[in-house]
Amino acid sequence: MGLILPHEHLFTDLRGPNVLGYAQADSESVVNTMLPLLNDAENAGVTALVECSTMGVGRNIEILRHLAENTRIHIVAPTGIYKEAFTPEEYLDSSVEDLVRLWVKELTQSIESSDSKAGFIKIAVSDEGPTRLEERNIRAAARASIATDACIASHTIGGKAALDELAILNDEGLNLEKFIWVHADSEPDLDYHREVMKMGAYVEFDFIGQPASDPLEHVHRVRTLINENKADRILLSHDAGWYQPGQPEGYPEGGIRGYTYISEEFLPLLIINGVDDQMVNLLTEENPKRAFALHA
Repeated sequence: MGLILPHEHLFTDLRGPNVLGYAQADSESVVNTMLPLLNDAENAGVTALVECSTMGVGRNIEILRHLAENTRIHIVAPTGIYKEAFTPEEYLDSSVEDLVRLWVKELTQSIESSDSKAGFIKIAVSDEGPTRLEERNIRAAARASIATDACIASHTIGGKAALDELAILNDEGLNLEKFIWVHADSEPDLDYHREVMKMGAYVEFDFIGQPASDPLEHVHRVRTLINENKADRILLSHDAGWYQPGQPEGYPEGGIRGYTYISEEFLPLLIINGVDDQMVNLLTEENPKRAFALHA
């Protein structure tokens, strides 16, 4: 397929699900703002983009469909729900079984009234670790994954929270190769990454290209794990975008980052530092293709 970006955003609403006008915008305005960035990404070799804005942070399937109609890049939409502070009221009292039924339906039949299916499950945990509500979501995600073979990508800050999640998923009997530790960059101690990879899960470095991130630190981490024969569990992305409702033309303060830094800056830096083309292909095409594959 070519280069796949496993964690990006096109349309996101971080104002919370109870704000007036939550997750709503004019589709043409979104296209006008985001299409140039998608065109740049396509020209840089990107073939697929995993959109990680789930329920609670602005998922709008009609807007995603409208974007998809205007680009040759494949857009993968999520099911699932974000962390407790962003959980819509209608899901606060849902049971595990309620969520499983909804998420399986979105993965196998359709999202809302569209004819689009979700391609993966996106969840999140609080920075201090999973709350009781988030544990409910983790268990629901595990059961929906087992039923559909969809992977679970979880916004998780720090290695301890990642291990707490994996313990719950393991208790549910999930094959941990179906789990992606999103924002693994947030943990400075590589021993946590090693432990997560040993359990079979993917470690995703997705702060690449962010203004506050050090590209040489990312190169060091990736090369270290490659040299330890852990390359097949590494994912790379930007966590970039995104159009924000409520802002003029969707532009947040500081603007919108595009999706080309990995292609244009980071991969050449890896190659200069001794990572060969075959390994680059593993990191940017084979790994995400395997991580998000649906075999059911």
